[in-house]
Amino acid sequence: MHNPFTPIASVPVNPRTARVHEEGWQSWSPSGAYALGDKPYRPTNDNWATVCYRPGVTVPESTFQGEGLLALDPGDGTPVRLWAAADPVREVPSIRLVVSGDRAEVSADGPVKEWTGTDIQAVLGSWADGLGLTAPRPAPTVWCSWYEYFTAVTEDDIHENLRAMDTLDLPIDVVQIDDGYQKALGDWLTLSGRFLSRAGIADAIRARGRRAGIWTAPFLVDPASELATEHPEWLVRDADGGFTHAGRNWGHDLRVLDTTHPDAAAYLTSVFTTLRAEGYDYFKVDFLYAGALDGVRHASVDALQAYRSGIELIREAIGADAYLLGCGAPLLPSIGLFDAMRVSPDTAPHRRPEADDYSQPGQDPAEFTGVGRQWQHGRLWINDPDCLMARPAVETRERWAAHVEAAGGLMASSDRLLSLDQWGVETTRRLLSGVDQ
Repeated sequence: MHNPFTPIASVPVNPRTARVHEEGWQSWSPSGAYALGDKPYRPTNDNWATVCYRPGVTVPESTFQGEGLLALDPGDGTPVRLWAAADPVREVPSIRLVVSGDRAEVSADGPVKEWTGTDIQAVLGSWADGLGLTAPRPAPTVWCSWYEYFTAVTEDDIHENLRAMDTLDLPIDVVQIDDGYQKALGDWLTLSGRFLSRAGIADAIRARGRRAGIWTAPFLVDPASELATEHPEWLVRDADGGFTHAGRNWGHDLRVLDTTHPDAAAYLTSVFTTLRAEGYDYFKVDFLYAGALDGVRHASVDALQAYRSGIELIREAIGADAYLLGCGAPLLPSIGLFDAMRVSPDTAPHRRPEADDYSQPGQDPAEFTGVGRQWQHGRLWINDPDCLMARPAVETRERWAAHVEAAGGLMASSDRLLSLDQWGVETTRRLLSGVDQ
């Protein structure tokens, strides 16, 4: 499946001051710059390797590896070098760097082009500028249910926060309902018992002068869902005839919707046209890595083609005017498809991630990778650094708010608004308004 690695450069370095930028595969994959003596962040278990890193790709010890992009600051005053995928939306080679004495040996398993620049972020930015993309639309401001309510969100929770936005005079454009309204992954139009009417809640949001937003994980399917039970032919299979494994989450071994199957594509189109007709015009599509997993599909297209056509199908269904935010997405194959993109792992009310795995929720990994991908903002899309959490229970909330503010990207609040103290209200209002008060 993977090509052999071919040497592409041998670069003199100052081992004490040189730095290497690794670009991770998808939103949650660690990305950023390391000193040559640092140990780069790697998956700490097999499940996270599938769900949060580039599946099927392991990196040898003492090796730096970027997926489609790897930059080197030699640390000796010579220009920064960047090796970049020649055709990033169609083929994303892995690019490796191994230090041998005072030289960096660089190799890749596919075609790359070389760029030079003054510093790591600048050379990555100039590469992105060279893609000739249209500047992304500004992002609306958002309130999102996830980081307070998680999958237990109810319709009453949305109404309470809608009232609180008015009471607290918060400049929120979009009220986005996250995971928990649906019965199962895959059964997007079947409500959980916590919601009475999707159209009704969208009407309530819009009646208060705000826009309705909604979360989906369009390529994931719960094996216990009606979709999986009734239409197993809509699921991607592995070479042995079993179902392609999209990792384990929500207590299930997840499966992948095959959007190249005409009936599965028609179903996905109906999901998004229905949501759009109900009044939703802001869509967070999540866990998108699943759409780019290798497997046997109805059409004989490669995984990245299948992924891009799946996103294009969603865009066509929601219309050009709707706002599309990607998350958990393979980044380079997503170029040109999204208005905004999560560029880091999830944040959390705590700093350190589980097992110190920097793909997992935590403020430390979200900051590390968010800073490492700052060059993407305004070039590839609007960066989403993940939500502001300003309630008192959040560890180091001042530091997290400063990171979100410095990112200058999509600004979303994710607190139960009535739980905010004075600092929380003032900080939320200031960051959402985008002006110093």
